[in-house]
Amino acid sequence: MPDIDTAASKDYGIGIPYQSQGFHVKGSDHYDWGMKSRLSRIFQPKSGRTLMLAFDHGYFLGPTSGLERLDLNIPPLVPYIDVLMGTRGALRTCISPATSGDKAIALRCSSGSSVLEEDLSNECVSVDIQDAIRMNADCMALQVFIGAPHQKQTIENLSIAVNEGMKVGMPTMGVVAVGKTMERTPQYFRLATRMIAEFGAQIVKTYYCDDFETVTASCPVPIVIAGGKKLPEPEALTMCYRAISEGAAGVDMGRNIFQADHPIAMVQAVRGIVHDNLTDKQALELYKDLKK
Repeated sequence: MPDIDTAASKDYGIGIPYQSQGFHVKGSDHYDWGMKSRLSRIFQPKSGRTLMLAFDHGYFLGPTSGLERLDLNIPPLVPYIDVLMGTRGALRTCISPATSGDKAIALRCSSGSSVLEEDLSNECVSVDIQDAIRMNADCMALQVFIGAPHQKQTIENLSIAVNEGMKVGMPTMGVVAVGKTMERTPQYFRLATRMIAEFGAQIVKTYYCDDFETVTASCPVPIVIAGGKKLPEPEALTMCYRAISEGAAGVDMGRNIFQADHPIAMVQAVRGIVHDNLTDKQALELYKDLKK
């Protein structure tokens, strides 16, 4: 069995920009017009980055704290984000297309197990390409459990989405899943993100970790970081700033925004880091000013 690589034995070309032929999304120079159009709705051409709002937690957790009422908690945040990441049920029932139609949609397309089960990796493709098109989705998001009992199944799920998406010019986002007993090391994230990119996903979502610049450098498509569990606001902003500084093309935050003491102030502070190159300290001052 091959050994998982170590950073010391590799040359990741840190500091050398990814070679582009003019398109602002990493690794997407050779895609068709429709694919590039959708990617441009996700990643802003001016900054090349994205701020996603994740509110898909209910598909396995139920009414998460802060998301007890999607129709009340999500709409006030919409003006400040680029992408709504949710399930088709949440979008259709709680998010108005009249007031959110200018936002890109990252549609959660995998599901299966709930928090009541020990193994969350037992998932299936729950949304077909026709419904994704009806939802006007800009990308399909699927969990991939590398190193979990159902690894092959989730890779097959991702491959189905990639194949169907390529037929109609719709990107796929592979979401690196980390279970209770799975690693959260740079070696693991380098392996998982690279695998997902090589399976054909146009975007990879993963967690921030040590040596994160080696993860982003060795992945040939954009990496968006997951916000993860709720952190104190200063820590969440620092994580966001470090990830962007170390090569992330965006942030997909949920709990660190809608569970913040002042969600509208927090989403604007995060946006300042992602699109306006604020430092974490500057973003924290902005947060403090906005929450007054």
